[in-house]
Amino acid sequence: MSQVLQDIMANKDNIYALRTAARGPEGSLPLTPDMLRHSPSGNLFGLTQNVGMGWESSKLNGSQVLLLSTQGGIREEDGTPIALGYHTGHWEIGLLMKAAAEEIAQAGGVPFAGYVSDPCDGRSQGTTGMFDSLPYRNDAAMVFRRLIRSLPTRKSVIGVATCDKGLPAMLMALAGSGDLPGVIVPGGVTLPPINGEDAGKIQTIGARYSAGELSLQDAADLGCRACATPGGGCQFLGTAATAQVVSEALGLTVPHAALAPSGQPIWLELARQSARAVITQQEKGLRLRDILTDEAIHNAMVVHAAFGGSTNLLLHIPAIAHAAGLRVPDVSDWTEVNRSVPRLVSLLPNGPEHHATVRGYLAGGVPEVMLHLRRARLLHESVMTASGETLGTVLDWWEVSERRQKVRAALLEQDGVHPDQVIMSPDQARANGLTSTVTFPIGNLAPEGSVIKSTSIDPSLISDDGVFRHLGQAKVFTSEKEAIESIKTGGIDAGDILVLIGRGPLGTGMEETYQLTSALKHLSFGKHVTLITDARFSGVSTGACIGHVGPEALAGGPIGKLQNGDWVEVIVDTEKLTGSVQFVGEREQAGTPDEGSAILAKRQTRPDVQPDPALPDDTRLWAALQAASGGTWRGCVYDVDRIVDALASKPLV
Repeated sequence: MSQVLQDIMANKDNIYALRTAARGPEGSLPLTPDMLRHSPSGNLFGLTQNVGMGWESSKLNGSQVLLLSTQGGIREEDGTPIALGYHTGHWEIGLLMKAAAEEIAQAGGVPFAGYVSDPCDGRSQGTTGMFDSLPYRNDAAMVFRRLIRSLPTRKSVIGVATCDKGLPAMLMALAGSGDLPGVIVPGGVTLPPINGEDAGKIQTIGARYSAGELSLQDAADLGCRACATPGGGCQFLGTAATAQVVSEALGLTVPHAALAPSGQPIWLELARQSARAVITQQEKGLRLRDILTDEAIHNAMVVHAAFGGSTNLLLHIPAIAHAAGLRVPDVSDWTEVNRSVPRLVSLLPNGPEHHATVRGYLAGGVPEVMLHLRRARLLHESVMTASGETLGTVLDWWEVSERRQKVRAALLEQDGVHPDQVIMSPDQARANGLTSTVTFPIGNLAPEGSVIKSTSIDPSLISDDGVFRHLGQAKVFTSEKEAIESIKTGGIDAGDILVLIGRGPLGTGMEETYQLTSALKHLSFGKHVTLITDARFSGVSTGACIGHVGPEALAGGPIGKLQNGDWVEVIVDTEKLTGSVQFVGEREQAGTPDEGSAILAKRQTRPDVQPDPALPDDTRLWAALQAASGGTWRGCVYDVDRIVDALASKPLV
């Protein structure tokens, strides 16, 4: 007999005490003649399933509320891990699901729950796992919508999510479910360590150790403490935190929901409040389409600018608008908003004071920022919110609420930080040197555009007229692995223009290149290096980093023609929010943009610009579909009509 099979099939308990039938649930289904005559058989069988899972037959007639989340991992009741999740962001949100479900049941409703777990962009940095990051968002949004439609008896939906792709996917799913009442419950944030580094800086321990700027023991100790509590998104205003902020700015959450400290009572109460909110929506006849409007999208863009949010939301907000059937904002809209809206928030990674996101929450979070924006007449106050009240009514309540007084006082008492140091008035922000959030440089290397979080360029590199200028020679890479290796081994020097090409949607699924931007931020010479790429950046990225360059190299973009030693000129006006990224010459002498354009016109795309050999077919399909749908500047969505038209114009052989 095989010893291997004996080991595998060994039994710890008596597993042969078997049954072949059971009594079944007590009671009777609350059926009526009309139900039996006219209800679909699926609705009737659903009742049988409900009692089969243990719901009391006498309570089956309550309003059905579907809870969806990105929960991951398996926990004991006390939080001890049985099987780990992908990240802290989805580790504790089962507690939110449970609290919301209990609130619904207590109100006489019938809660249902479904799950689509999400990956961690931090965990996949520098790996082939990043090739699935942005495509996951579209796929998960579709699965969430399928789950919503697959429970045809649900009357409303609650989405619980936290992080970089899971929360945007949930937002897209609810946006595409406009006929239902709905609410988003953001998963909150993890706390920073009392002594240590945040989860953004900690991702640079390899680069700093390689450069001799960090010891092995310090790297090991700091790495162990960076996620100081087990749940919530990272402690900086990256994509996860920005997506939470945008969720609230869209009106899809209860007031003061984004960035709550995971696992704490105020965080858990958020789930109960959200359950009550969706019940209120049902009673008032409100639907998600009443909340998600063009004006709500505009408010979200305004709040994004005021916070200094992640550039990844330039992909996600258009995708949410598209899913809701609304007008999709374009570059001109983003530019107009960022020119008119001051940045008011001082959080990691932008600064100038690098407060953790939990301090942003205690300083008043989204409603506090919105108070300042309302005074500046930058918001549409008449929009409806998930609470069933207009934004104006919500802000009136917030301004005089006990909650506002209590949380702001807690920040001063616990951390000795005045709330106005974190969330500032426009005048105070201007006096502290805060600048508007993003700029969209164009030029002969980016004829369709690009994006830079201009507010995060090191102030010491900006001239008195508010302009960042860098003329340097390019060091060109076609893989992130080669680029980070060059940084770690001394191949990149102060003054270089680091160019990473062939890493857009067609090359890698538009990978995130945080290990490059973070290394440059935390190495002593890094602020003197400009990075240009057709890939994208983590929301925690800072510095002179220009991404989303279009067209991408693999779509014939001129960035794919750059060679080592080419002269590149970058100009970013952080006040007027204009910029350019230009090839200006080759060999020993820099010239003009016109001379550079003439040289580019004679060049071919580099032969080594190829899709990554490890790019999975799933992502190749995503890349083709989003390209047919308008590409990066339309949010990398699936526009079904455009895709169908594209297929129809090329008949299958």
